[in-house]
Amino acid sequence: MIDVFLFNLSCVFALMSLAWLGSLILQDSSLVDRFWGAGFCVVALATFLQTNHPSLRGLILLITTLLWGVRLSLYLTKRNWNKGEDSRYVEIRKNQGRYFPLLSLFTVFGLQALLCTIIALPLQIGISQTSPASLTPLDLLGLAAWTLGFLFEAIGDMQLAHFKANPANQGKVLHSGLWRYTRHPNYFGDALLWWGFALMALSVENGVWGILGAVLMNFLLLKVSGVAMLESTIKHRRPAYREYMESTSAFIPRPPRN
Repeated sequence: MIDVFLFNLSCVFALMSLAWLGSLILQDSSLVDRFWGAGFCVVALATFLQTNHPSLRGLILLITTLLWGVRLSLYLTKRNWNKGEDSRYVEIRKNQGRYFPLLSLFTVFGLQALLCTIIALPLQIGISQTSPASLTPLDLLGLAAWTLGFLFEAIGDMQLAHFKANPANQGKVLHSGLWRYTRHPNYFGDALLWWGFALMALSVENGVWGILGAVLMNFLLLKVSGVAMLESTIKHRRPAYREYMESTSAFIPRPPRN
């Protein structure tokens, strides 16, 4: 399994290195975000190709990863097109000074390659282990969690994009649709579908290690690059968001408080 992991890491690092070269040309390191979903597609596909006689579980994990990863990369590409470099990377660029172009290969792109490969542990385990060949109740439960999570993420992104496309909503806060029940339906959906991957991995030997990937993804979404980072600034930029925070769950969907 370690050989599979290291090979996959090298493949994702190669992908991120290409993204890094693009970032040097465009002077925009936020290009890395557009390759985040694609990195998982590379891991799943590389693992599948290294596996002799993949199981139905492995095929399902490959297909669901491709659906999620391609959708996410295309969505982020469209959303960030001609928006300039994200403020996170502007700050890193400022802190690292003239050495940033070289250092970003490791501190931005290389780091994301490593995180991607670790988070993808349930994919690598679930695809590479071919026994049991038939699906188990955990596989079906995991697939159900993945489906619900994927719908939450995709519909949440679609509702937000539609809301922002209306000039009349400039400066307003979206609190309808899925956003009525959670302030971050896209992040919740992302977390849930990764628990779905972890559940499917639990069907095979050593699948418990796949939980590490789901835990790490949840930590990033809640404490690092997701909820915590976004809400540290938006509540100051949009006063109405504070009222939204008081009535609406931060993550797990529930009816709003009156």
